[in-house]
Amino acid sequence: MTIKGYDVSAFQSADFPTAGTSFAFIKATEGRSYVNPKQKEQTAHARAAGLVVGFYHFLHPGHIKEQAAHFVEACASIEHDLLVVDWETNPNGTAATCAEKDSFIAEVKRLRGSDHKVGLYCNRDFWTHRDTTNNAGDFLWIAEYGVHAGKPHIQADWTFHQYTDEPLDTNVGKFASKAELVAFAGSTNGGRN
Repeated sequence: MTIKGYDVSAFQSADFPTAGTSFAFIKATEGRSYVNPKQKEQTAHARAAGLVVGFYHFLHPGHIKEQAAHFVEACASIEHDLLVVDWETNPNGTAATCAEKDSFIAEVKRLRGSDHKVGLYCNRDFWTHRDTTNNAGDFLWIAEYGVHAGKPHIQADWTFHQYTDEPLDTNVGKFASKAELVAFAGSTNGGRN
């Protein structure tokens, strides 16, 4: 009772595989200035395949309102696309705090919440050891590898599960069908937003 999708960034091709998938999450931004140079091409490819599209922002510590504004302004989203904060350790070894993660979700909701569901992506360690509020916004996208797809070891209600990075970051959504995901996102047009 799950559907499959990929998430991609500038490290992946703009014409990533879409056969047998229902959704794609695309990295849009990071920090206060980075924009994925392949975002528009990857988005066009996903929409042409009829996928439900989501975008994520890789969160850095500090300047939370500026990061949220950068995300919603530079992201190629249209109404009913899913928006996500990617909360994990940065390449320099730092990470935003739980309070900063919560503030980012709240600010994106304030800026775009009436047209988009806003969720949280994090790994199992962040969710079980760093999160003190259980605030995932509108949905939780959990990353845990080495387990069966759709079987992360958490008690919280999750919506998406990233379970492997072979050959791409591969995810399942806890939906019986793509139509159910489309309804969750708030659209009725089959994902071709």
